[in-house]
Amino acid sequence: ELMTGYTMLRNGGVGNGGQPWVLRWSSRIRLTWLSFTLFIILVFFPLIAHYYLTTIDDADDAGKRIFGPRTGNELCEVKHVQDLCRIRESVSEELLQLEAKRQELNSEIAKLNLKIEACKKSIENAKQDLLQLKNVISQTEHSYKELMAQNQPKLSLPIRLLPDKDDVTFPLPKSNRNCRLHNCFDYSRCPLTSGFPVYVYNSDDYPFGSSLDPLIKQAFEATVRTNVYVTENANIACVYIILVGEMQEPVMPKPTELEQQLHSLPYWRTDGHNHLIINLSRKSETQNFIYNISTGRAMIAQSTFYDVQYRPGFDIVVSPLVHAMSEPNFLEIPPQVPVKRKYLFSFQGEKIESLRSSLQEVRSFEEEIEGNAPADYDDRIITTLKAVQDSKLDFVLVEFTCKNQPKTSLPTEWALCGERDDRLELLKQSTFALIITPGDTHLVISAGCAMRLFEALEVGAIPVVLGEQVQLPYNDVIRWNEAALIIPKPRITEVHFLLRSISDNDLLAMRRQGRFLWETYFSTSDNVFSTVLAIIRTRIQIPAAPIREETAVEIPHRSGKAAGTDPNMADNGDLDLGPVETEPPYASPKYLRNFTLTAMDIYRNWNSAPGPFHLFPYTPFDPVLPSEAKFLGSGTGFRPIGGGAGGSGKEFQAALGGNVPREQFTVVMLTYEREEVLMNSLERLNGLPYLNKVVVVWNSPKLPSEDLLWPDIGVPIMVVRTEKNSLNNRFLPWDEIETEAILSIDDDAHLRHDEIMFGFRVWREARDRIVGFPGRYHAWDIPHQSWLYNSNYSCELSMVLTGAAFFHKYYAYLYSYVMPQAIRDMVDEYINCEDIAMNFLVSHLTRKPPIKVTSRWTFRCPGCPQALSHDDSHFHERHKCINFFVKVYGYMPLLYTQFRVDSVLFKTRLPHDKTKCFKFI
Repeated sequence: ELMTGYTMLRNGGVGNGGQPWVLRWSSRIRLTWLSFTLFIILVFFPLIAHYYLTTIDDADDAGKRIFGPRTGNELCEVKHVQDLCRIRESVSEELLQLEAKRQELNSEIAKLNLKIEACKKSIENAKQDLLQLKNVISQTEHSYKELMAQNQPKLSLPIRLLPDKDDVTFPLPKSNRNCRLHNCFDYSRCPLTSGFPVYVYNSDDYPFGSSLDPLIKQAFEATVRTNVYVTENANIACVYIILVGEMQEPVMPKPTELEQQLHSLPYWRTDGHNHLIINLSRKSETQNFIYNISTGRAMIAQSTFYDVQYRPGFDIVVSPLVHAMSEPNFLEIPPQVPVKRKYLFSFQGEKIESLRSSLQEVRSFEEEIEGNAPADYDDRIITTLKAVQDSKLDFVLVEFTCKNQPKTSLPTEWALCGERDDRLELLKQSTFALIITPGDTHLVISAGCAMRLFEALEVGAIPVVLGEQVQLPYNDVIRWNEAALIIPKPRITEVHFLLRSISDNDLLAMRRQGRFLWETYFSTSDNVFSTVLAIIRTRIQIPAAPIREETAVEIPHRSGKAAGTDPNMADNGDLDLGPVETEPPYASPKYLRNFTLTAMDIYRNWNSAPGPFHLFPYTPFDPVLPSEAKFLGSGTGFRPIGGGAGGSGKEFQAALGGNVPREQFTVVMLTYEREEVLMNSLERLNGLPYLNKVVVVWNSPKLPSEDLLWPDIGVPIMVVRTEKNSLNNRFLPWDEIETEAILSIDDDAHLRHDEIMFGFRVWREARDRIVGFPGRYHAWDIPHQSWLYNSNYSCELSMVLTGAAFFHKYYAYLYSYVMPQAIRDMVDEYINCEDIAMNFLVSHLTRKPPIKVTSRWTFRCPGCPQALSHDDSHFHERHKCINFFVKVYGYMPLLYTQFRVDSVLFKTRLPHDKTKCFKFI
């Protein structure tokens, strides 16, 4: 600009006019000074003001300070700063509180660290004490074993009564008829602890094997393969068995040839001791071809014996093997009721040769009493029976001449008439079946008589045996007077009076016992062979092999989930259900029996057992009549006395007391792919007193989910895998069940702890019965003439559902191994009725109804998925099951009862229309 002005001045101020240029130049000069002045003011004035303010605040009088910092209260009086002050005070207060808490937590942490150190020291001390206790226990057990070893007698082999096989000079008894166990059996080969090993020769290895009846040989071989006593090691065998009959007539070897073949057996040892020769008969005309053979010291088991041949206590009379390769068809067996049938008694037979033809003269009864040769009673029997038939006082059918060709028979024996099916049809209509023994009293038993006995028992006709000299099958171990009438022939004139005088109750009892004998010892080849072995084993006093248990294949599962507390479970009021602390698992004592008592109750074991106890006599109970069942529990048969806790209610609640003061039960829970329902049910068992373990029967082929976490309820949970989906798996005797008491419960059952404990206490007072909650009953449908299953509420019941019931493990063995297979097959077919089958079984054995506890009629959990019982076909199938089971058993074993057990501490709510039911406390 100066240059521009200077240029313009130099040019004489001429340009765009001289005056405007001067004005512009002066305005620019003023602007420059104004900018300089503002700069001076903005820089120096704040400095001067700052100096002044800092200098004036140095005055001694605080009241003269004008711009100095004010106090907090004065500053907070400023409106826009008050909120910030409040925030500062609040934060300061919280900081102080947090600091106090931090210091408090630090002190608590220090105290807890001290406690942790003390606990660690206590744990170490406890470990040391536990180790010392273990050492003491180990030393005590060692001392106990030493004392037991010192006081227990040593078992050794019985004294040998016979020499080794190389000693061929040992003399035989004077007569084979003199053979008994004490002089013809080598006890040294059968120690008490041997397990009764039996070696069976293979008949095909010997020439006579080709002459055997194919059906009998096949059935015998099949039975041998499954028998628990059979061994392939002949060197350790106690008994050696050889099958020699029934033989086919065209190819039957000569007696001398058969005798040579028997004596050449590798373990015959010159005289055949400890050998058993079995001659089974499938037909009534089987001949006694062993009669002319020297069998040495070998035992004989067959259906035909002469008195000079039969050695009581040594030989065995066996039943015919009618059902060689087939199981009995229960649908063809008539029911046991009604008791009275169309005919009072019946008999069909024809005598080919009479005893009179061999006698020179007829002798009177007086001459026979004096000891002379017996006369032929058969003529008098025929005359008397025809007179009864002609009197028409009762319907009687007697025929002494066969319409067709009679079967082959022995001399003086009454031959069978017609075919087997025809004879069975007649016996089905007969209350009694006459069996006339052979006229030759030297013939103590024949295959024809045994066949008549078999057929009578099969269809429920009570056998009436005329001739007390007869030796019926297994007569030394069976009380035949409980199932048959054995009458001397001279009393033929009183037979009609005697048969008419027997009451219906006695008739039904004899028919039921006869059915039991037939099913247990006669019906199949397995039963016949097992019975023969059991007789020998019982005679020489060797304990039976233990009954097998089902091996539980465990499914691996993860546990550790803390079980929740169900308020319904915990609401027990003031009730003390059991011990405060959960007891460790306590198994029921094992059933052990002294070897010296093995033959103490032979008759009771054999004659009155409700099941084939020759297969497993060491059951938890003494086998007795179904009407006299005694359930003593396992162990040695003895229980500690004086275990009660007195009469105080509190002590009674806190302890079991009684004669078995310490006992637990096992829960068996059947489930099928309902994991959530199952987990809830398991959690409800948490804290349940006296619970030993829980066995979950996983009935599905699909395994549980891998991520499924099982609850921890304080006791072991065993998840068992099954081979197939079957409701029968509920009652398998799993080896993991170590208690006598079993609580069978569905996975959706909802029971309170006090209800379960009350049911357990009631079961302990009635160990032979089913004790449960939901009751059901059966009823007779008059229009359809059949049985019905009824689930309506009633004051009367005959069944208790096993979806929530206590029963003894003993019944699990019977259900799985003894009960007819046809019943288990029907349960699998319908996937239903297993609870009905168990009620039938127990009532059949004990002749007692179940026991219902509390007023519950349902036990399903609310909101659970529907079970099989909700299907429309469920009740129709149960109707069919009941009627089929009745056919299998031959009668209706269920019994009605109005008895119900309620606790005085149990609150019962009865519907208004059920208040008339009796309630027993």
